[in-house]
Amino acid sequence: EMEFKKGLPVRMTVGSVTATAPLEIFLLANEVAGRNGVGRIDIVENRFVGIKSRGIYETPGGTLIRAAHLDLEGVTMDREVKRISETLSLEFSRLCYNGFWFAPEMELVRHTLDFAQRNVDGVVTLELYKGNVTILGRTSPKSLYSADLASMDVEDGGNVGFDYQPADSQGFIRINSVRLKMYSMMKEKLGESK
Repeated sequence: EMEFKKGLPVRMTVGSVTATAPLEIFLLANEVAGRNGVGRIDIVENRFVGIKSRGIYETPGGTLIRAAHLDLEGVTMDREVKRISETLSLEFSRLCYNGFWFAPEMELVRHTLDFAQRNVDGVVTLELYKGNVTILGRTSPKSLYSADLASMDVEDGGNVGFDYQPADSQGFIRINSVRLKMYSMMKEKLGESK
C-alpha cells in the first residue's frame, strides 16, 4: 500500500513494514519490486548529441511508485490537467536528460507540475507478481470519480449535487461525429475503403 500527498509518496506499507521518509520509501519499493522482477527495461534512446545508444536500466522502486502515482492521478486530476501534465512530463524528462535542471524553462515546468499535483492525495493498494504491478484499488478524499455520474442508468447525476442526464451525451456524440462522417464521405467519394 502506498500513500501520496500532493503527488509525493509519504508512506509505504508492506506487511508489517512501514516506511515514511522519502529515502526509506524508495529503498523499500526497490527491495520489494526488485524481488518480484519489476522495473527492467531495454531501450534504444536518442542522445542530445544525435547518437542513438542502447541502455538497459533497472528501477524497480521507481516503476512501482510511478504505477501507483499514475493510478491515483487518474481519479484525482481533471482530464485536461492530466493531458497537459503528460505533455509537460515529456518535456521535464527531455530537459533532465539534456542537463538543463537549472534552466528557466525547467523552473517553469517544475512549478507547473507541482501545481498540477496539488490534489493528488490518497492511497493505492498494489500487488506484485512475476514482473507485473497490479493495482487492486485506490481511495482519495479528492477523487473526481463518481459511480453514479459515470453510470448511464442513474438519472439526475445521482448524488453528486448537480443535474446531469445520461441522455445529454447524445447531442455531444452527434456533434463530435460530424467530422468523422465527413471524413468517411470524402474517402467513399475518392473510392477509398472505409
